[in-house]
Amino acid sequence: MRAGGGQDRLLPQPGHGAPRRDAALTAAVLALTAAVFALAADHGILAHVQHVDDAWLRLMISSRSAPLTAAAKVLNLLGLVYVTLPARIAIAGWLALRRRWWHLAAFVSAVVLSEVLIGTLKGAYDRARPPGSLVATSGASFPSGHSIAASVTVVAAVIALVPPGRARAAWGAAAAGFSVLMALSRAYLGAHWLSDAIAGVLLGTSCALLAALAVDGLQRRRNADQPGAHPPVSDTVRPADRR
Repeated sequence: MRAGGGQDRLLPQPGHGAPRRDAALTAAVLALTAAVFALAADHGILAHVQHVDDAWLRLMISSRSAPLTAAAKVLNLLGLVYVTLPARIAIAGWLALRRRWWHLAAFVSAVVLSEVLIGTLKGAYDRARPPGSLVATSGASFPSGHSIAASVTVVAAVIALVPPGRARAAWGAAAAGFSVLMALSRAYLGAHWLSDAIAGVLLGTSCALLAALAVDGLQRRRNADQPGAHPPVSDTVRPADRR
């Protein structure tokens, strides 16, 4: 937000249900994510999931071709820290230069939360990776770090950079598509089981939505406490304004 200005306000438009819709969307994604991680923690259920993962890996191996492998390896490079870190710094720097502090807070909070969870959850689940990966890997398999990093970065970037409306919906769909492609590429390369990649996309998306909703709530509360607050405008970081 520009100092003393209202450009970055997150106050909802009177008569609209956007805050409730945003909260419902975030709650639904969080619930689905929690369910996936809870199921993965149950060894009996994970054994059944492993059968699906094994079948998917066999399908990926039988479907490999030079063009698909080259494309998957490009996605592998895009998910490395050497690419994601500069991209995140560039986005944060642009938001800071524009003095869009609330948007910056939402973006940085999402990224930091995801980075904290990646190492913690990998250590907690300590799942072995598939054999015969086509790319170098390290650490435990569940959840997929590439899938988390890709999804949290693109979803949080869309929320922080694109105003609500049709443009955000279109970019949001593109972000979701990219996240799915990243997840599929991890399973195709044999770097992760399919369930690792799905869990990673859900967790990264959850971090982005939760951070946006939390920052939105903080800003609305702060604005409500200020006398003579400016009227709300459309430039928000609400995760799901689809008017």
